[in-house]
Order: sequence, then C-alpha cells, then structure tokens
Amino acid sequence: MSTAKPRTVVITGAAGALGQAVVAELGPGNHLVLVNRHVVEAPHGVLSLAADVTSDEAMAHAAGLVARRFGSVDWLVHVAGGFEMGEPVHELSRATWDRLMDLNAWSFVTVTKHLVPLIRGGSGGGIVAVSAASAASGDPYKGAYAASKAALQRLVESQAAELRGEGIRVNSVAPTVLDTPANRAAMPDADRAGWTSLQDAARAIGFLLSDAGRAVTGRHLVLG
Repeated sequence: MSTAKPRTVVITGAAGALGQAVVAELGPGNHLVLVNRHVVEAPHGVLSLAADVTSDEAMAHAAGLVARRFGSVDWLVHVAGGFEMGEPVHELSRATWDRLMDLNAWSFVTVTKHLVPLIRGGSGGGIVAVSAASAASGDPYKGAYAASKAALQRLVESQAAELRGEGIRVNSVAPTVLDTPANRAAMPDADRAGWTSLQDAARAIGFLLSDAGRAVTGRHLVLG
C-alpha cells in the first residue's frame, strides 16, 4: 500500500503468517518496526526488535529504541496474540485463563501504554488490533479464548473513545478463521470457503489505517 509520505509503522507478531502479510502490505515506502518474541532477520532499514508484548519492562525498552530511531510512530498493528482450544468452562484452569488473557488482552494494554505516547508525537495516527469473530459469542472449549478476544474488543472500543479527540483512531479486524498453513494442517477436512486469506486480512488492516478509513474508529471489521 503506497502512502503520500513514509509512515513509521510498528507491527507486533510480525514473524507470524498474518504479520508477514501485513509487512508486505504496509512495508513499501514506509519505515517498519517489527516486534517479535525473538529478533528476526529483516531487510536493511527495517528495525527488528525482540520484546515480550505482555511485559511492561520489555515494551518500555522497545518503545525507547523506536523513539530514538524514528522519534514518533504513525501506525500500530497489534497482531501478536494466541489461540488454543481449552477445557470446558466448568473445568477451566487458572493457567489457561491467565495465559490467554495475557496474550490477547493484557498485551494490548502493555503495547499501547508505551506506543500511544509516540503516536501522540505525530499528526494523528491509527491503531489496529487483531481480534476474532468468535469474540461475539462462545463456542465449546473456546471459553477462555473467546473471553480474551471479547476483552480485547472492549479495550479497543474504550481506547477509541479516549483518543478520538486527539485524531487517533483505534479499531480491530475480527477474522473467522485465517487461511494459514498451520490452520490447514490442524483442520485438513474443514470447508475453507468462509476462511479469510492473509492478503485480504492485511488489506483490511491497510484500509483502517488509510485516509479512506479515517472516519472509522472503535469498530471491529468482521472478516470471512
């Protein structure tokens, strides 16, 4: 996606399948910061950082490096998160609950805590998180996952209202099932007609960040 001027774009979970698709969509002509649990090889000019997105200390350090390199941030795409099938609700363990809440909800708090000040340093900006269509309702053995993504959506809505007056819009994309190699391997007999391609998901994120999506904030774009 081309832009009138280079934007500084931070992408968490950039090494994953969707993260890579977002890099391909937003990368040309922009300054990229790739945040992953481990440093990944990146093209010249791309800042690759290792940070645990659930760690306040790690994200503070990463944001400091971004500030020193670029000064401010225009766009944040929070792809990092986690999925797992779990126990039925009446057998749900605290470990499962905490793990998914940390990965899918608390990580958004931690990441934006340290990057929103850098977005405020620019001229408006945009944040897109990756939630899930399953946040709208519960499914068997997905109670903790659905609850964590629903919590993420409520955080997105709240933050959108908090930052609206500063020209910063906050949204999420909510795929049904992403068409990834991992999902194909895990569900070889599934009907993929309703799945969302990685490219379509990345384009939807690009739309929400673009001038064409300027009027959209506090929304969850359901994909698939």
